[in-house]
Amino acid sequence: MKTVLLCIGKTDSAYLQTGIADYASRIPHYVPFEMTVIPDVKNSRGMTEEQQKTAEGKLILAQVEPSDTLVLLDEGGKQFTSRQFAQFFTKAALSGARRLVFVIGGPYGFSPDVYARANQKVSLSPMTFSHQMVRLIFVEQLYRAQTIIKGEPYHHD
Repeated sequence: MKTVLLCIGKTDSAYLQTGIADYASRIPHYVPFEMTVIPDVKNSRGMTEEQQKTAEGKLILAQVEPSDTLVLLDEGGKQFTSRQFAQFFTKAALSGARRLVFVIGGPYGFSPDVYARANQKVSLSPMTFSHQMVRLIFVEQLYRAQTIIKGEPYHHD
């Protein structure tokens, strides 16, 4: 099962880019992994929040295949411990999914069309993080889940 992370907009901070690249380079040792950055919507300053979410939603959905399992990283989603997230990942793999696609949306969240297409929502924390930090936190947790699944000593309870 291929795992894909879709993100809106580039990561500006060098320290976050370094951390993301580090963990993203480790994940393919366990599962096929791809991170796709969808460029920011052009002329968003002249748009309302809803218009921006709609425009971003079209870009997100253009990257999603009909057979994909789509998981939104969303504050209203289900929260997991790291071990529970590893179990979630294993269950998705055993379900026969070809691609498990996680999405980090833009600053205003997701459009109704993206929510309608989603198979699940996952929250990384009850706290709010910048969208750029969420990328680092997510790839670290995905790497951690893989080491848990393989029984490697990275994670400590």
